[in-house]
Amino acid sequence: MNSFVEVPSGSHFPIQNLPYGIFSRPDGGRPRVGVAIGEMILDLALLSERGYLDGPHLTRLSVFDRPSLNAFMALGRPAWREARSTIQALLRHDNPALRDETELRQRALIPAKSTRLHLPALIGDYTDFYSSREHASNVGAMFRGKENPLLPNWLHLPVAYHGRASSIVVSGTPVLRPYGQILESGADGPVFAPSREMDFELEMGLFIGPGNELGRPIPVEAAAEHIFGLVLVNDWSARDIQRWEYRPLGPFLSKNLATSISPWVVTLDALAPFRCSGPKQAPEPLPYLLSSDDWAYDIQLEIQLQSEKMDRPAVISRSNFRYLYWNMAQQLAHHTISGCNMRPGDLLASGTISGPEPHSYGSMLELAWRGSRPVQLPDSEVRAFLADGDRVTLTGWCQGDGYRVGFGQVSGQILPVQE
Repeated sequence: MNSFVEVPSGSHFPIQNLPYGIFSRPDGGRPRVGVAIGEMILDLALLSERGYLDGPHLTRLSVFDRPSLNAFMALGRPAWREARSTIQALLRHDNPALRDETELRQRALIPAKSTRLHLPALIGDYTDFYSSREHASNVGAMFRGKENPLLPNWLHLPVAYHGRASSIVVSGTPVLRPYGQILESGADGPVFAPSREMDFELEMGLFIGPGNELGRPIPVEAAAEHIFGLVLVNDWSARDIQRWEYRPLGPFLSKNLATSISPWVVTLDALAPFRCSGPKQAPEPLPYLLSSDDWAYDIQLEIQLQSEKMDRPAVISRSNFRYLYWNMAQQLAHHTISGCNMRPGDLLASGTISGPEPHSYGSMLELAWRGSRPVQLPDSEVRAFLADGDRVTLTGWCQGDGYRVGFGQVSGQILPVQE
């Protein structure tokens, strides 16, 4: 399948992908829904206004002329599939409907570099899981010893905490080094100081589409009907603040300073060709967590770091989404088994995604092993944790036969603490 829109080789956004996002046109107007195709954005609000997206599940009461994807997410899978098939057909190289309508084509396709991208959804609630066995084992080994890396519940349920939705930001937003309480080694009490152990976390997040009523859990078999799509997530962490505050209720200030996400949401239909088996789970999960389908995806992930002295970023880790022990369907089923009600636009993050080898770890805490083996950067720089001015970029893609289905990137720079 090819598009009449030119798509550069290696682009994350061919016609096989078509991720959704929110953008502002260079000529003004409120933010609206678009689809990425190559280096262009297709204005779905305009197409809907002109009647190109009408169908049984989509009407001119446009869900696309909105500053968030929430209304479209809420429509459910039949509407998502109808929109995807219609947009793919309009963009095909052999379909003249949009290709040969010069005025409409020029208005509807806008160079991405001339637009402004926004958060894709109004995020009401945010939950961060802890679903990588490799990451949990690494962190456990550092703080509890190799003999007891995992806590007793970890192999029985997807561990998670509720994060702060208000500080979720779109890629490119700077991240300020935070203040907090820190207990220094050997000290009798904490000090109030800027974090000295700023870190990133390589994660992915899923957006909820249709929700569920309070008191009615989402079965693991029905998860696909409630998951709209995936984004890249960097859950910034202040490790020294976290060490002092996390007992007994978990992270708080160390995580609520900022969580960065990529602007484009890749749908499950676009990812379908890349489904694969995940890690074998033993002991067998309880029946409400048993999933008959493959819920892992072969998504290659990469972490890049660029200091202020570097003229280009350096790749410091490569991982893969398929390493996650607890999958998305299990996360959603567990989250709602209590009767918790999900709503369109809610975000569930995977937790740090680490692989089995040191070069595949998903945080600086692991890559530098709590500072004991600092990461070597070009020009003789080293890092145990992030320095002011460091820019971290996460990217990910699925490799098809001659094309990629990718997520673009999520990037953020650490700025000095504000006095």
